[in-house]
Amino acid sequence: MEIDIAVRESDDRRLKTKYKNAIYVIQRAFALYSVDEVAFSFNGGKDSTVLLHLLRAGYYLHKAEKIGCNGDLMDGEIAYPIRTIYFESASAFPEINSFTYETAKSYGLQMEIIRLDFKAGLEALLKAKPIRAIFLGVRIGDPTAVGQEQFSPSSPGWPPFMRVNPILDWSYRDVWSFLLTCKVRYCSLYDEGYTSIGSVHDTVPNGLLCIRDSSNPEGKFRPAYLLADGRLERAGRVKKNSSPPCGQLASVSNGLKSRDLSWHSMLTASIIAVGDEILFGTVEDKLGSSLCGRLHSIGWTVSQLAVTRNDIDSVADEVVKRKSTNDMVFIYGGIGPLHSDVTLAGVAKAFGVRTAPDEEFEEYLRHLIGEKCTGDRNEMAQLPEGITELLHHEQLPVPLIKCHNVIILSATNVAELDLQWDCLLDLSSSNGLLVLMEPLQSKRLCTNSSDVEAAQPLSKLCLEFPDLHIGAYRASRNGPLIITFQGKDQGRIAAATAALSEKLHTGQFSEVD
Repeated sequence: MEIDIAVRESDDRRLKTKYKNAIYVIQRAFALYSVDEVAFSFNGGKDSTVLLHLLRAGYYLHKAEKIGCNGDLMDGEIAYPIRTIYFESASAFPEINSFTYETAKSYGLQMEIIRLDFKAGLEALLKAKPIRAIFLGVRIGDPTAVGQEQFSPSSPGWPPFMRVNPILDWSYRDVWSFLLTCKVRYCSLYDEGYTSIGSVHDTVPNGLLCIRDSSNPEGKFRPAYLLADGRLERAGRVKKNSSPPCGQLASVSNGLKSRDLSWHSMLTASIIAVGDEILFGTVEDKLGSSLCGRLHSIGWTVSQLAVTRNDIDSVADEVVKRKSTNDMVFIYGGIGPLHSDVTLAGVAKAFGVRTAPDEEFEEYLRHLIGEKCTGDRNEMAQLPEGITELLHHEQLPVPLIKCHNVIILSATNVAELDLQWDCLLDLSSSNGLLVLMEPLQSKRLCTNSSDVEAAQPLSKLCLEFPDLHIGAYRASRNGPLIITFQGKDQGRIAAATAALSEKLHTGQFSEVD
């Protein structure tokens, strides 16, 4: 079978693990139900395209095992008999319809076309030809995936059948890794910047894939597999009266703020430090301020720097609060095999998923700590299930961990943070992991004016320059007042400092290094 061979010959260990688990679910279903009792819901999208080829491979392997074949059969010697259901809609993209029919013809699918809504269509289908289980291309990030397992009975009020979800724990990256590795055909819309396809009324190309340069006046888009951040997969699923401008999203789902995410927008991050030792005052946290500076250097603002206890619920509560109000959350501390290392479990709880062994990550750990990777140390390879993406870089002994818009750093000091940050930027240059914005410009002025003298002029200045962040602090209560200006336009900062010198007549100004 060409699919099985392509995956086995791949160097992608994560893909091999996901493939193996999906094939196990499929073969388990064939052990529980006869072929006449199962069906496959195909809609032409990328997820159901993946499932189609997994079912082809799974059925091939199932039959080959039953007849005692060692893999010597040709693909054509085992026919694909699984009933395929296509719910055709008048609002579907023509490209989706064309791809679906062409795929059915290419692989000899026994496709039944239903022109009713999903629930009514299922009721009619099960009444005419009873089936016990339906294979679905549901993934953990889908709105319908909440509460589902690989085998889940249909919801109350629906016709009774078993939902079989072989790719429930697959990520956006896993889907594209499979399609590209196996070199199977997919709908042409994905090459035009569409990343999640619904109907013609609620789907546009993903603005984050827009090609932003002067040679692209027509607003062309890069293909879907170049979207680095899977949490923005559904960014093109919007209510549309007209297409949004290239690079501007009308809305963003998956926990992000509904707002403009154009190239020049301000992106925000939160930073969470996990550590009782920081709260006890026995350790000074230097990573937080260092990370703030690095985020500012790529044009991001930091909305929150929080320290939380080494406690699963505390970590989960903090992540829940931050992940939905920020574009990215960085968390560090509490990574390892000790009883107090609870960051991964806290992140998993924040997203409502379990932790499960990750064979690829465990292999990295084994190379790092040898045969000691047993017992409690094996807990380090328990990662949030279905939402984890490993960020590989040749300079890192183990990959960094990303769960939707949460990046988990393993740095314990500033030098290690520098290395991990440089690796993140390196990855961003090739796959857009972090959107690199215009750096924030900063300037600090020092004056011996009192707080009373400076208060009103500074307040007026903030109203005149709303695009700048203007603040003030003292290194000591009796020391000079230091006024800070931060923004993306050096000219605006210069104008603000000049305006302040006119408003604040007393005191001498000097620039702070």
